[in-house]
Amino acid sequence: MTIRFYNARILTMEEPLEIFMGELWVKDGKITYCGSPVSAPITQPFDREMDLQGNLILPGFKNAHTHSAMTFLRSFADDLPLQDWLSKQVFPMEALLTESDIYTLSKLAIAEYLTSGITANFDMYVNSDAIAQSSVDTGFRTVIVSGLNNFVHSLKGLADCYETYNHFHPLIRYQLGFHAEYTTNESLLLGVAELAKTYHAPVYTHNSETNAEVADCIRRTGKTPTAYLASLGVYDYGGGGYHCVHFSEEDIAIFKEKHLSVITNPASNLKLASGIAPIRRYLAEGINVALGTDGPASNNCLDMFREMFLMTGLAKVREEDASVVDALSVLRAATVGGAKAMGLSQCHTLTVGSCADLTVLDLHKPNMQPLNHILKNIVYSGSKDNVLLTMVNGRVLYEKGCFYLDEDIETIYEKCNKITQRIKAAKK
Repeated sequence: MTIRFYNARILTMEEPLEIFMGELWVKDGKITYCGSPVSAPITQPFDREMDLQGNLILPGFKNAHTHSAMTFLRSFADDLPLQDWLSKQVFPMEALLTESDIYTLSKLAIAEYLTSGITANFDMYVNSDAIAQSSVDTGFRTVIVSGLNNFVHSLKGLADCYETYNHFHPLIRYQLGFHAEYTTNESLLLGVAELAKTYHAPVYTHNSETNAEVADCIRRTGKTPTAYLASLGVYDYGGGGYHCVHFSEEDIAIFKEKHLSVITNPASNLKLASGIAPIRRYLAEGINVALGTDGPASNNCLDMFREMFLMTGLAKVREEDASVVDALSVLRAATVGGAKAMGLSQCHTLTVGSCADLTVLDLHKPNMQPLNHILKNIVYSGSKDNVLLTMVNGRVLYEKGCFYLDEDIETIYEKCNKITQRIKAAKK
């Protein structure tokens, strides 16, 4: 499939961040041209040519922390503290899911990602095969990370998944990980560290999401979660943490020294009253910051525009300084920062040879006018309503409100509602 976008504003996300008028060509899932308007006659044929009328092309957003199949819990387990939310509502309901359920529920999340210009997600959930197949069948890009803990999976299973899903399909990658320090015993953590050494691979986990989590780890181990995991060798080959709300000076130094990524989830942390991460400090220390929605049970909206606004807005409130964590830093976190955290080195910028993972934003909407500063408009006033098109690997999956997936969107909705009704009835 060959596609030509022309009469477009283009933001490649290469430094310095600048927008130019030009065109972009796609062939076989890759970008083959990205530059100034072509005035000479074009001899090569295109399957489709799109006049963008001055609208903006940029790399697709990378949702760097998700639990996609938790769509069935949207607006079900709300208004509870984190530990009650997990133990009393989430875990009992999740125990009733089948592999087929996870496959279908993940599709619903993927559809929502596409409406927000998201072209890849970093997904932690049970049953990697269902997650991978759902993404492949819909044409979406997913990096799967293990949710190993004391109750599900094993070290052998983690190694098998790492080897299987890193050769499964071009749209799928797999990273080592575990659910959290407080759900994973030391023997398993040492095993994860050994696998990281074997594969020279990064490791990812939920980290320091709440004050209670940190205090409990200190009580049991004498160290914060970050320091404890580092002492076991978990982070010797890099990786990162989801949330990273409550960090000590030592934690920050470890993340900086080991080149770890902070993956912040402002809406989820706000809704669960977990706190506000010190994003200003992380950026000042040169720590890579990525942005994620978390799951649809704790957010409940898989909307990168809302996350971007909250990332900057909450940082300003936390520091009592309106100048911190500016819009450009946020846009970097939502695109190249996420790609770096996820290991997607071919999907972070719009450059020749890169994967054609991109989104087109409609600038002909009241919330984008006037065009004083388009990049700031995206972060401070942009919304999902501005997403005209989302392309993954050179294939248009969403355009002007229509989905181009392997199943009709209404069929997906119907299946998901049936799953939810069955599980709610069984729990009663």
